[in-house]
Amino acid sequence: MTAQSKETSSRPRAVLCLSGGMDSTVCAALAARDYDVYAVHFSYGQRTEARELAAATEIARLTGAKEFIPLKMDLFRRIGGSALTDAAIAVPDAPAEEAEIGAEIPVTYVPFRNAHFLSAAVSWAEVVGAKRVFIGAVEQDSSGYPDCRPVYYDAFNELIRRGTKEGDIRVETPLIHLRKSEIVRLGVELGAPFHVSWSCYSGEREACGVCESCVLRLRAFRESGAVDPIPYAGSGAASNR
Repeated sequence: MTAQSKETSSRPRAVLCLSGGMDSTVCAALAARDYDVYAVHFSYGQRTEARELAAATEIARLTGAKEFIPLKMDLFRRIGGSALTDAAIAVPDAPAEEAEIGAEIPVTYVPFRNAHFLSAAVSWAEVVGAKRVFIGAVEQDSSGYPDCRPVYYDAFNELIRRGTKEGDIRVETPLIHLRKSEIVRLGVELGAPFHVSWSCYSGEREACGVCESCVLRLRAFRESGAVDPIPYAGSGAASNR
């Protein structure tokens, strides 16, 4: 993909924060329609770091990214404080009642994570001449993370306006107001490569099917009338039918 980035193109450029999850997969497919995409993935000590990197690498390839940069940061693993990065904090199962998901900020929240991701993405955007940075943040049907709210991105865009050379880069969150089932339908319409994506917080060979991320994903596929193509362990597999 690096070699492809040297090719001339009349299309505008965009940087994409690509986690490898369901939402960022659809965001990748959306961005690829109108932009030459420069995808960046972050390995930050999360439990499924290797699996997420493999997913992001394939998504970038399949959606035609011009360049893919995997970045590794040790900050979150060292400070801990999240079930995703701290071995002393267990990844909890989703609440028995799905409606309770998002009622409070869960222990899987990584403190101020998206600010670090966006800062790196905006830096790269300045270098490659991209005026847009895409991220698959979702407020609806989510775990209630504070860095997935529209007001957060409004504030970050003001920071970019005041703190970059030209001040004309903007973070785009095209999925932020959609329900998860709507995101699945959009992904199916776009041909997003869900089969290589990964959302589970704890499993790397099979998705656990019981963490909040798995439960939200399974519900989205079920409500959209589609079948999730990734493997699930135990009861999760049954929920995927």
